[in-house]
Amino acid sequence: MTRQIEITEAINYIQTHLYDEITLDKLASHVAYSPFHFSRIFKQETGLPPLYFVSSMRLQRAKELLLNTNMCVRDIALEIGQQSLGTFTTRFTNSVGVTPANFRNTQEEAETLLNSLQQLGGTTGFQHSAKNPLSVKGTVFTDEEFEGVILVGLFPKPIPEGMPLYGTLLFSLGEFQFKNVKPGLYYLFATSVSWGMNARSVLIPHTTLRYKPTGSIQVNGNEQVPHQDLHLRAAQLDDPPILISIPRLMNNFLQRTKTAIHEK
Repeated sequence: MTRQIEITEAINYIQTHLYDEITLDKLASHVAYSPFHFSRIFKQETGLPPLYFVSSMRLQRAKELLLNTNMCVRDIALEIGQQSLGTFTTRFTNSVGVTPANFRNTQEEAETLLNSLQQLGGTTGFQHSAKNPLSVKGTVFTDEEFEGVILVGLFPKPIPEGMPLYGTLLFSLGEFQFKNVKPGLYYLFATSVSWGMNARSVLIPHTTLRYKPTGSIQVNGNEQVPHQDLHLRAAQLDDPPILISIPRLMNNFLQRTKTAIHEK
């Protein structure tokens, strides 16, 4: 098997056995690799260690169960292998940005926010006010037909979970810029939401166009960060799940835009 086929086989195994105990040894054995070698190539291809990828996929499954079933939160935690309700709630909230119960009740909000953004029709990035002059610039493009909003963010981990440290929404393809970025290591992710997309597709964005970085971005006080080209394309099997709540990102953007308008 080639490396890509091996990773595909491993991810298919994860999806099929998501409710079972999954160990590094089992995953490595499934593709006939040593645990050390498998961990290395899996992280190279997906950006994440194998078991972190498993944990993230389980949180995505929890999002699906919250929206598609009437199961209580405790039962959903048990379903994905989390014995402690408190630990599950904390992990979910940190990754998604809202509690499991709040996430379940955000479908109507998602539609309202998307409509508000469409009516806004312009773009104002939300920037931190730190005085560091460094910036991250880039261009978003795609080969697909697209009309909607594009979410771009700098994250501290190679997965779009938790709130981005810097982020913005774009109403068209083209350039973006984050100003006053503090020195550090970042991962740049982007995804799109088409006008008219239904609420469940916004809350669990399996089919949105997206960009996954091939590596990290180093911001320091010595040199400007290279221009970033973000090619939005269809989701792929080895993409990390988009765990962060897109409605929360939309709401934050709208609130910052309203504040900026009032301050003018």
